[in-house]
Amino acid sequence: MASSKSTDEDYPLKAVQRRSSVDGRRPNSRYNIQQSENYNFKQFQITVLKGCIYFLSVSMSRIALVGKTGAGKSSSANTILGRDAFRSAVSGYSVTRECSKETGEVGGREVTIVDTPGLFDTSLSEETVKREIAKCVNMSAPGPHAIIVVIKVATFTEEERSAVKKVEEIFGKDAKKYTMILFTHGDKVKGGIEKYVEQAGEDLKLILKTFGNRYHIFNNMKTNDRTQVCELFEKIDDMVADNNGDFYSNYTYQKVSKMLEERESKLKEVYEKKLREEVKVLKSKYEEAMCALLEENLTLKEAEREGRNRESERTQKRWDNRIQETKRFYDGLKKRTRYVVEQVPDTEDFDDIVGRYPETLSLKWN
Repeated sequence: MASSKSTDEDYPLKAVQRRSSVDGRRPNSRYNIQQSENYNFKQFQITVLKGCIYFLSVSMSRIALVGKTGAGKSSSANTILGRDAFRSAVSGYSVTRECSKETGEVGGREVTIVDTPGLFDTSLSEETVKREIAKCVNMSAPGPHAIIVVIKVATFTEEERSAVKKVEEIFGKDAKKYTMILFTHGDKVKGGIEKYVEQAGEDLKLILKTFGNRYHIFNNMKTNDRTQVCELFEKIDDMVADNNGDFYSNYTYQKVSKMLEERESKLKEVYEKKLREEVKVLKSKYEEAMCALLEENLTLKEAEREGRNRESERTQKRWDNRIQETKRFYDGLKKRTRYVVEQVPDTEDFDDIVGRYPETLSLKWN
C-alpha cells in the first residue's frame, strides 16, 4: 500500500519553519500570522468588491441585440421591455435602419437595450456597417453585460453561420464569453427548445458551443409572458457571474468611453454658450421695454401712473417667464448630451458637428 506522506505543499507554514531552522534563525511566527491575516483581508476585500460589481450588474443590465434582418431583434427588445419601444415588423422587412437605444425597468433592474440593423446582412454597404458598428459601441459603452445573437428558428442562414466571426468583428475577440443565442418564433418549436437544439445541424451546434452553449427562446407573440423574460435574465446573471460579475470591455470600449465623456463636455459648453447668448438678448429686450415704460410714465398724471405700474409688473413677469423657459430648455438639452454624442461615430469630426449648431440640435430630436 502506498503511504500518504505529507509534503511542504500541504503545510506551507511548516516549510517556512524548517527553512528558518536550517538558516539558523528562529521562525517568526508573529510575522507569519500577520502575513496570513493580511492575505485573508485582501481576499475578503476582493470578495466584497466582486460582490459589489455583481450587485451592480443585476441592478442594471446593458444588452446589445445583433443578428440578421427579420430575425426578430426589435420584437425581442419590445418583449424584454414589455412595451413597443422599437419599431418592429412581422414580415422580413427590416424596420430598424440604424442603431437605437431604449431604457426601461424590468424585474426591478434598469435595462438598456441597443437594437441594431441587420449587421449580419451581406446586402449592407461596408460604410453603413462601419458606421452602425461604431454607434452600437457608443450606445453600449462602457460595455454590454450581454451580447445576444437573435436567430429565427428553422431558418439558419449563411449569414448566421458566420455569427462568431461577426460578433468578434463588432465587439472584439473575447466577446464570445459574454454572448448567447436567442431563438425567436418559439411558438413554432414542438417538443421544447432542448430537443430543437439536440436535433440542430452541426453548424448551429458549433456556434452554440463557441458561445458556451448559452441559449434561450422567445415567443414574441406573447409579450405578456414575463416568465420567458425573467428566465432570460437569470441566464444573463449566470453568464455575468461566470465573468467575475463584470460587463464586457476592451481597449476599444475604454477609448470610446473616454471619447464620449470629452464630447459630452464639449457639447455642454456649446449649450451653455448658446444659453448665455440668448439670455443676454432677452435681457436686453426686457430692459428696452422697461425703459420705454418708465419714460412714458414720466409724462403721465398721478392717476394714470397706477395703471402703467400694473402694466410694468405684467411686462416684467412676461420677460422673466421667457428667460426661465429658455433656461429650462437648455437644461433639458444638457441632460441629453449623452444621447446626442452616441449618434456620432468616432470616425466623424465632432468639432464640425458642434460648429453646425442647428444640426447638433436636430440630432437630439431625431
